Amino acid sequence: MSEWTSFISDLLEQMPLILTGLGKTLQLASLISFTGFLMGVGVFYLTLSQKTIIRRLINGYISFFIGMPLIVLLFLMYYGLPQWGIKLTPFSVAVIGFTLNVGAYNAAYLSSAFNGLDRSELEAAIAQGFSHRQLFSLITLPQVLRLSIPALTNQIINNLKDSSIAFLIQYTEFFARVQELASTNFQFFKAYFFAAMVYLFLVSIVVVFARALEKRIMIPGTFR
Repeated sequence: MSEWTSFISDLLEQMPLILTGLGKTLQLASLISFTGFLMGVGVFYLTLSQKTIIRRLINGYISFFIGMPLIVLLFLMYYGLPQWGIKLTPFSVAVIGFTLNVGAYNAAYLSSAFNGLDRSELEAAIAQGFSHRQLFSLITLPQVLRLSIPALTNQIINNLKDSSIAFLIQYTEFFARVQELASTNFQFFKAYFFAAMVYLFLVSIVVVFARALEKRIMIPGTFR
């Protein structure tokens, strides 16, 4: 029996567990993309606050979580917090940790897009009596989201790929199951190559949908 035949046999035998792990990966990636998006919008809104202290605190939050490696944050929460009497499940740690991290990145993307907006339009809305919230929800946010689609799409792709590190805090997602497969037959190259192809396939799906969305809502004449 060739090595590939043996590997495929083991792969098929463990396929139910691998598919379960893949489902957990998709669940985690989808959830943190959603919560990270909401967090990013909320943080971005606060960066526009008229109060200097709030803007400084929020900018500090963004700098802190962008600067901290995600794996350090997850380890700090999963292995460090129990020493303070706070014990969370691997899934809870992954969701909270990723959300804080992704929210900071998304807020930074939205802030960069905001810097490219036409200020005259914003000033005209203020002159017409728009409140701060109306200005944000009706004018600023829609335009910023449109301009940020490529960056937000890249973040979703990163969320999908980065979810693989959740196995280090005992969350049995797809890559954890692939690790188990590799440890049973020591066919590490084949197992990791299989994982790479699955991630590539999933990323390709995200890219296709993102490009379709980008074409649909881009400002006419700007799409190339």
